Amino acid sequence: MAVKPEGMPCWADAMFTDVEGAKTFYGEVLGWTFGEAPSEYGNYTQAYVNGKAVAAVVPPMSGQEEQPQWCLYFASPDAAATAGKIRDNGGELVMDPMQVGDFGTMCLARDPGGVVFGVWQAGSHEGFEAPMEQPGAFCWAEVFTRDPEKSDAFFPAVFPYTAQQMDDNGIDFRIFNLSGNPVLGRMKMTEDFPPDVPPYINVYFSVTNCDDAVATATKLGGILRFGPMDSPFGRFAALSDPEGASFSVIDTTTTEGEMPKLTDVS
Repeated sequence: MAVKPEGMPCWADAMFTDVEGAKTFYGEVLGWTFGEAPSEYGNYTQAYVNGKAVAAVVPPMSGQEEQPQWCLYFASPDAAATAGKIRDNGGELVMDPMQVGDFGTMCLARDPGGVVFGVWQAGSHEGFEAPMEQPGAFCWAEVFTRDPEKSDAFFPAVFPYTAQQMDDNGIDFRIFNLSGNPVLGRMKMTEDFPPDVPPYINVYFSVTNCDDAVATATKLGGILRFGPMDSPFGRFAALSDPEGASFSVIDTTTTEGEMPKLTDVS
C-alpha cells in the first residue's frame, strides 16, 4: 500500500472514557473488531474491518478527560514542515510533531476557526487500509465551522487543495480537491447548531444500510441528530455515540437526485 498523498485524510481516532463501551457500540454499528491495546502506547486500540485497519479508540490521558470527538488526520510527507505552514497561516499547534515509535510522526492542530485536526507523516503505519466503499470504513469528512472564510483560506494554504463552491443559496458548502478528486467538505454551521457545540470535523463511515445502522446505534444509546436522508451521494444520517462523539453513516449505493453544481474558486 502506497503512502497517501499530502492532504489526503488518512486516519481517524477518538478518546473514550469507556473504551470497552465504545468498542461494543462501534462493533455493533459498524462491524468493527479490535486489536490489542499495548500499554506502551497508552492502550491505543486499532479497529478493523475484514482485517483492514479503519480507525482507533483510546482512553484519555490524565487531565484530558474532555468531550469525546473524532479526530481526522491528514497525510503529510513532513509533519514538521506542515506544522510550520499551520502556524504561518493562523493555525495553532495543540501538540508539536511527535514521533510514535516506527509507526510515524503526528501532530495535532487547530485551524483559525477552532477546528481540531491531526497531521500524520507515515512510517510503518500508512493509515486507513480498508477501501472507502467497504462497510465500516471511513469514506468522507466535512469541516463544520462558524467561520467558513477562515477555513477556506487556511486548508488550501496548508495542503495542496483546489476548491469548489456549491451553487446553492440555502447552503454554504465547499469541496476541497486533490488532483481533481474531492477529499474534504466544508459546511457553514447554521443557527440550528447550539452555541455550545464547537466547530469540528464530521467523519462519515460506510454502511450497508443506513436505516439499519441508525436503528442499531439508537438501540445502543446513540442519538440521531439528522436523517436518515437521501442525497445524490448516498443515504446518510448524523449521530452521536453514547459518549457524545459525533459521526455520520452513509450507504453510498442508495442515491437519489442530481449531483449539485459546483463553481471553481481561487
